[in-house]
Amino acid sequence: MSAPSRFDRGLTDDLMSYLAASPTPYHAVANAAERLEKAGFRQVLETDEWDGSTGGKYVLRGGAIVAWYVPEGADPHTPFRIVGAHTDSPNLRVKPLPDTGAHGWRQIAVEIYGGPLLNSWLDRDLGLAGRLTLRDGATRLVNVDRPLLRVPQLAIHLDRSVTAEGLKLDKQRHLQPVWGLGPVRDGDLISFLEEESGLAAGQVTGWDLMVHSVERPAYLGRDAELVAGPRMDNLLSVQAAVAALSAVAAADSGLSYIPVLAAFDHEENGSQSDTGADGPLLGGVLERSVFARGGSYEDRARAFAGTVCLSSDTGHAVHPNYAERHDPTHHPRVNGGPILKVNVNNRYATDGSGRAVFAAACEKADVPFQSFVSNNSMPCGTTIGPITAARHGIKTVDIGVAILSMHSARELCGADDPHLLANALVAFLEG
Repeated sequence: MSAPSRFDRGLTDDLMSYLAASPTPYHAVANAAERLEKAGFRQVLETDEWDGSTGGKYVLRGGAIVAWYVPEGADPHTPFRIVGAHTDSPNLRVKPLPDTGAHGWRQIAVEIYGGPLLNSWLDRDLGLAGRLTLRDGATRLVNVDRPLLRVPQLAIHLDRSVTAEGLKLDKQRHLQPVWGLGPVRDGDLISFLEEESGLAAGQVTGWDLMVHSVERPAYLGRDAELVAGPRMDNLLSVQAAVAALSAVAAADSGLSYIPVLAAFDHEENGSQSDTGADGPLLGGVLERSVFARGGSYEDRARAFAGTVCLSSDTGHAVHPNYAERHDPTHHPRVNGGPILKVNVNNRYATDGSGRAVFAAACEKADVPFQSFVSNNSMPCGTTIGPITAARHGIKTVDIGVAILSMHSARELCGADDPHLLANALVAFLEG
């Protein structure tokens, strides 16, 4: 098999472009699909009959995408190599009745999505983006990517205790952004977005909208060895997986596995949706791929039994100001290569045999990797890994990139880690 070209810092440049262009899960999957189309993949609709042809294909559903490449000679029972990730990030999302305000201020009513670091959304220039649903059922992406909203913090003169006692925010009262002055008028926000989108008044009957920081991703540090930007958790993994899948498909000369990308929505609030990892999307796509190639339920069982999934999500780099919060013997560092996540209580799906699979991929790609385990005194987060393993009965390994400021409106990673991850994913998908 001819080896795909190795990724370098150019992939990090591309990551910053991808982050800036993907303020919502809907934009993230649209941009991923565009990249896959350029790599020769084609969209298949869930409502259509599928054929067993070879090549790259993908399915879009809301804020989720599943893409796969069927090589020449693939049998119905050929196993899959899957990279799983998620497209959503914690943020502020617009309520069904968005127009609100008080004391001459016009505001937007928002709800808290996932577990954001709330203080990171204060005094930040915010845009508004998402998906509009029209009267005929069609959808339209919208992205007001300029300073439109702001959540103003209370001045210290009116809260003298903040420096001693810390900032205390009421999620209902203190996080409604302002977007202008004057009387509150029902329908103003949607009318504004119809104008922004070139739609006639009254066309929009449904919406899924969220705010985002309009500050651009940027290199940071004396030697530009860091990257600051939004939504790295977990668009960093999505972008790396798209690049890896595209490279493996382009270099195909006898793949023994079917490489797959599965990027789900709603990981940040439990994955229980039709586009989440706890839903039927991935299993349905894999099964239909088997059956489209003339397979039986027996072939499906054989394929799943030989399948491995890497659940790729960001993890915690050791924080220089809070090192005591980390395990004393496991200190993942930025630019140290991807991390292997382990938790014996199955908050992560990694076991010893899974570790061996990932170690082999990193060795093949000449990529260093690190181990992450939580401090025993701290609760451990979780990922789509255990959900994927339990729902589909496939071996799953939890990995990712170590970052700081996870769940902030602006996170921090090492500039080399995105391409190190992508190179490891290439080696894994090749099998």
